[in-house]
Amino acid sequence: MANMTILEAAKHFGISKEAIHNRIRRGSLEVVVIDGVKFVNTDEDSTTKIQPKKAPQTNDSRYYKLLEEQNIQLQSKVEKLEDETRSLRDQKEKMLIQERIRIEEIYKEKDEQLKNILGAISSQFMLDTQIEQPLVEPKQEIELVEAEIEVEDKHEIISLKKYLKDNNFSSKKQEKIKNRFKKIAQKDERVIVVDKKYYIDLTKYDYSDLLLKKSK
Repeated sequence: MANMTILEAAKHFGISKEAIHNRIRRGSLEVVVIDGVKFVNTDEDSTTKIQPKKAPQTNDSRYYKLLEEQNIQLQSKVEKLEDETRSLRDQKEKMLIQERIRIEEIYKEKDEQLKNILGAISSQFMLDTQIEQPLVEPKQEIELVEAEIEVEDKHEIISLKKYLKDNNFSSKKQEKIKNRFKKIAQKDERVIVVDKKYYIDLTKYDYSDLLLKKSK
């Protein structure tokens, strides 16, 4: 006969001390008292109902099997989500590529339209330049260009600089006269300005108030 203390029996069978006490109360374990200490009889006949450590192992096996099944299910869900994510990413990239191609085609079409418009304008402009246009009275910019032509061909208009130089005005006097022309250039039709240069038409206008004005 093998006798163990309550603690030794609990360790031997892999159960708690409370479980040992419960079995003692139910009579599934025999107890002997030696010198006031309880000992559990661990003979085979008295412990046939106790399977040490087998129940926990069975529970652990079921628990691990359940975890494995859940892990397989989760892995399957993860793979499914990865496939869906990959599919969405591919669709997004495809949409972006299609949108870029569409935008490029739009800009290409606009460029072609712009080229056609510019070409039409250019052709019309060249056609217009071949048609003889009547001379117009000098005004703003057109007036300035025609004034240059008259200077070369008819010598009716002369640059202020040349006029002052040909008439031997002193440098100081020339500077004063230029300043007078500068002040009235934008509001006096007698002064013709081409590329910031001043021209005068002595056959048409009187400039004595500007050329002969005495300095104060």
